[in-house]
Amino acid sequence: MLYREAGQYKTSYQADMAVFPLKQDRIGILIIIAIAYSFGFFGSNFLLNAVLIPFLIFSLAAIGLNILVGYAGLLSLGTGAFMGVGAYACYKLMTIFPEVNVIVWILVSGLFSAAIGVFFGLPSLRIKGFYLAVATLAAQFFLQWTFNRVPWLYNYNVSGAIEAPRRTLFDVPIVGPTATPEARYFVVLTLVIVLTWFASNLVHGRLGRQWMAIRDMDIAAELIGIKMLQAKLLAFAVSSYFVGVAGAMMVFLWYGGAEYNVFNIDQSFFILFMIIIGGLGSIIGSFFGAALIFMLPIGLGIVLPALAAPFGLSVSAATIEHLRFMITGALIIFFLIVEPHGLARLWQIAKQKLRVWPFPY
Repeated sequence: MLYREAGQYKTSYQADMAVFPLKQDRIGILIIIAIAYSFGFFGSNFLLNAVLIPFLIFSLAAIGLNILVGYAGLLSLGTGAFMGVGAYACYKLMTIFPEVNVIVWILVSGLFSAAIGVFFGLPSLRIKGFYLAVATLAAQFFLQWTFNRVPWLYNYNVSGAIEAPRRTLFDVPIVGPTATPEARYFVVLTLVIVLTWFASNLVHGRLGRQWMAIRDMDIAAELIGIKMLQAKLLAFAVSSYFVGVAGAMMVFLWYGGAEYNVFNIDQSFFILFMIIIGGLGSIIGSFFGAALIFMLPIGLGIVLPALAAPFGLSVSAATIEHLRFMITGALIIFFLIVEPHGLARLWQIAKQKLRVWPFPY
């Protein structure tokens, strides 16, 4: 009886089309945000460094890919490379203009990724489906080769890696070896909340409706006046922007440094699996998919040794890794057959049943 629509009257079109039309949803989001911020005060270093920070970063990358694949229906296999563009762009900007706040460069680095995404998105005007996936796959290999073969990108570092220099925010280190997990977590969480709010408003607006029209039937969308060139390239630009920002955050607010092979094809598939399991065309599904795919090996690493210990057995890290691949593959097959819209659809069904409970109609 706590989750009801009755008595909540809407007197305007804006209220009727709100992202969270129910008061309970708005309260729930505020509670989740408050709990998330509380982890920064009470969470352990392991929880922040190994679980929450990477979960938020991969969620942002999954949102970016979901905008392109889930909302616009344009398949891409170059996500890892576009993350690398954002990371290397942020590194160059930080070293050339050290007096500018690093948060500014993290956000600006996504613009470089967006520009590269638009360039490699040009084939989408003529091809789609499998052929577009191959074109973006070419972008993945080309950009990864560029990260390794152009020394200017990593400032001619002998190791070929980009390293996070020390940067502060209000005299508190947030980038570099002296940055605390709490400070980095608060920055990551704030950026993810702001960008998620922006993405949610974007996909629920005019541009988002254009993308969904193109996804459902591109010929009909063009006939009703949607400009395919503008809409498709904007989808690539917005998607690459979010992915580029996630790449910059991954290197400078989590790893502390990286080499070119961090942004390989495995990273692209890793994020693609997140949106398939979480739910295509769903912002919240990106968080569900990131939580399941990323936290699965952590959960297996805790649960399996505890179950095997009473029998005198030991579970190696390699076994846990193999099980992760097996379970991930099984989940992808399961959701593609049983529920193509992923965990987000199951969450939506549960909420709908709760709204009408105890009545089945």
